[in-house]
Amino acid sequence: MNPKLELSQFDYDLPPELIAQSPAAERSGSRLLRLDAQSRLHDLRFTDLPGLLRAGDLLVFNDTRVIKARLRGSKDSGGRVEVLVERITAPTRALAHVRASKSPKAGSALRLEDAFTAQVLGREGELFELEFPERVLDLLERHGSTPLPPYITHAAAQEDDERYQTVYAREPGAVAAPTAGLHFDQPMLDRLAAQGVRRAFVTLHVGAGTFQPVRVQDLSAHVMHSERYVVPAETLELIRATREAGGRIVAVGTTSVRALESAAAQDPHAMGPVEGDTKLFITPGYQYRAIDALITNFHLPQSTLLMLVSALAGMEPIRRAYAHAVAERYRFFSYGDAMFIESPQS
Repeated sequence: MNPKLELSQFDYDLPPELIAQSPAAERSGSRLLRLDAQSRLHDLRFTDLPGLLRAGDLLVFNDTRVIKARLRGSKDSGGRVEVLVERITAPTRALAHVRASKSPKAGSALRLEDAFTAQVLGREGELFELEFPERVLDLLERHGSTPLPPYITHAAAQEDDERYQTVYAREPGAVAAPTAGLHFDQPMLDRLAAQGVRRAFVTLHVGAGTFQPVRVQDLSAHVMHSERYVVPAETLELIRATREAGGRIVAVGTTSVRALESAAAQDPHAMGPVEGDTKLFITPGYQYRAIDALITNFHLPQSTLLMLVSALAGMEPIRRAYAHAVAERYRFFSYGDAMFIESPQS
């Protein structure tokens, strides 16, 4: 961590109307801003992505699946309550954020969606441990709603259930989508495979902490949120083979970056799967070990993800890229446009 880094260095002005409230008509219909290895900017379409990749490159996707983690209801005392499941810890147990006028106490009950009752077992920091009467995933699928980010102002609708989910999602557990992957449709995946671009998967279950603001000016004092990740043995082998053949590792989304870099830090020579909880906080000065390029959306001002991309491309190039994106009216955040960032060292 560079002790001189301050939160104010990662701010920028964003007109509210540039925050995308709905996805593009087609998944691959977004714009793509390329920041190349020489820090030059190129205005493209996402359908231009195959021209930026070459045979032998490896795309690494996060295959986490967004669960319908949001529930509303009431406490047994009658007060309204909103529950956001953060992590499922056992078939019928979960850690959750609970919003209420007064925090529920251990032993109390929450009547949710007028359909079932969950018991409050206790607290773990800011989260509440809840016991559900059936499998958590089953109850969420039947009664929960898709947990859209706080900057999207409409309630989750049927379109969001489909579009706030990647086409390759398969491991349920995220409460926020790995949004860079939302741009990929099956024709795009088929086109890339046909030109010799390989793909691999990691799993990182994105938590609500990804939207939590950094509350300290001195970044060395920031405590990063924790997220569960798995990098399979097959992915590690594909990365090794790609490196040996001279190909590039291209992460799809910052969550894939966090998984790959966490695995590299934990065991750079691992042959089997690497998994655990990561609190990796990537800021300028960090030396990337696992990736050569990144496909990502535009990130919130003063966010840890803006710091992560600044560490990859440099602070000044990212400032310039974001100023350009604002001036050219790109769409920002989860349902917005994308960037293709090449490391200056690649």
